[in-house]
Amino acid sequence: MFRTRFAPSPTGELHIGSVRTALFSWLAAKHAGGQFFIRLEDTDQRRYVPGSARRILETFDWLGIELDGGPDHAMLRQMKTNEDYPGALEDGSYRGIPGPFVQSQRLSLYKQWAEWLIEHGYAYRANETPEELDRMRKEAEARRETFLFREHMRLRTDIDPSQPHVIRMRVPCEGVTRFHDLIKGDVAFDNALIDEQVLLKADGYPTYHLAVVVDDHLQGVTHAIRADEWLPSTPKHLLLYQYFGWEPPLFAHVPNVRGEDGKKLSKRHGATSVFDLRDKGYIREAILNFLALLGWAPGGGDEQNVFTVEELIQKFSLDRVGSSPAVFSDDKLDWLNGVHIRRLPPEELARRLQPFVERDGIVLDTPEKQDKFRRAVPLIQERLKTLTDATPLIDFLFQDIPTPPQDALIGPKMEHHLSLHALREARRVLESLPIFEDKPMEVAMRALCDELKLKPTQLFTIVRNAVTGKSVTPPLFGTIAILGREVALERLDRAIAVLSH
Repeated sequence: MFRTRFAPSPTGELHIGSVRTALFSWLAAKHAGGQFFIRLEDTDQRRYVPGSARRILETFDWLGIELDGGPDHAMLRQMKTNEDYPGALEDGSYRGIPGPFVQSQRLSLYKQWAEWLIEHGYAYRANETPEELDRMRKEAEARRETFLFREHMRLRTDIDPSQPHVIRMRVPCEGVTRFHDLIKGDVAFDNALIDEQVLLKADGYPTYHLAVVVDDHLQGVTHAIRADEWLPSTPKHLLLYQYFGWEPPLFAHVPNVRGEDGKKLSKRHGATSVFDLRDKGYIREAILNFLALLGWAPGGGDEQNVFTVEELIQKFSLDRVGSSPAVFSDDKLDWLNGVHIRRLPPEELARRLQPFVERDGIVLDTPEKQDKFRRAVPLIQERLKTLTDATPLIDFLFQDIPTPPQDALIGPKMEHHLSLHALREARRVLESLPIFEDKPMEVAMRALCDELKLKPTQLFTIVRNAVTGKSVTPPLFGTIAILGREVALERLDRAIAVLSH
């Protein structure tokens, strides 16, 4: 079984680059017909942020990334703060992947395997204080040396196991640890430059290095897909796999995401969360498509850029992930979002738009307003880059507008009296229409242009400004039809009154 995982720490909002890494893990697993699960790494209890575990899981729910395993209701309730929420996995629904999926609920396992390493000569106890370690570090800096803790540097060797201490791994002083990374290729690390890492802290919690090895092995991870920053830690993990006699997973370290200025994306650099993007009007289909292209391309001459989730699963492979940093382009995200908005059925787009227009003050509290809104959505669909673009395009349909000033009611290359005459004639035509719909309206208004010897741009500009108060709107005649005959004529009357003075 091809099995991948994503193992975030509940220490705050999930970074968009982390979501990209998780997406790669999910796509790789689904492409191979395998499984993907989430494990919460909450062993650093000092940095724990209440609510962040729930927020992480809600991110994947909203994106539509289905989990084959992860924290269920019971596990979330047992965390440092209750992280349960209605969308959590049902208790025990992990499709054969062994839990728990919260590291603070697996402490006995880490203790067991740390003691096993001591018993077999691969680890040792140490109890240097933070102050003592800091002094060693400063002494190394004074010698212009990289500080690496080694067993011979211990200040005390007669350590009582019942007293506070840490457990450190032993590392060979000679030799090289080599491995093949699925993205980076062949990698080698000199053992003499590898720190003898703390595996189990004095409080009984593991460090990342012990926990990730124990958990990935016991939970059957076949491919460890993770961020570039963990590449230097990989030799430590491989040594632990070797000590335990376990088969390591295949490793794939994905490149960082950078801003368009080339700097690593960070919260201070403008990095954002999935929910920030959602609230700015980006839709899940576009976000998934955009994130997949941050470092991956189908290759083989395939220049496709717009993908459905199903197409991503079908085409994704780790051997098409590049080793160079990916660039987060706002323009490309905007473009993809517009493309995916245009792909939505109008009724689905209306459902997604409604919270945004209501947030902007358009209240759709009657069947008539709901109907008007649904009719307007197809008219604006082609013009949207984000869901937040909708309100300025349709607000005049739901609220009165101030009558435009005279200069806005005089058509291009037209004099005052000609514009007034054109408005009066347009009003006459609209009032006399037997059917107040866009197609007969357009035919009648174009005939009026011929009659008045005006270009359509001239007449339509005046009418648009008069009935909408805007120079840019959705298609004019569909808009007037939705506005309704009574409101349209009333606004034209007010515009005529302005021009008559």
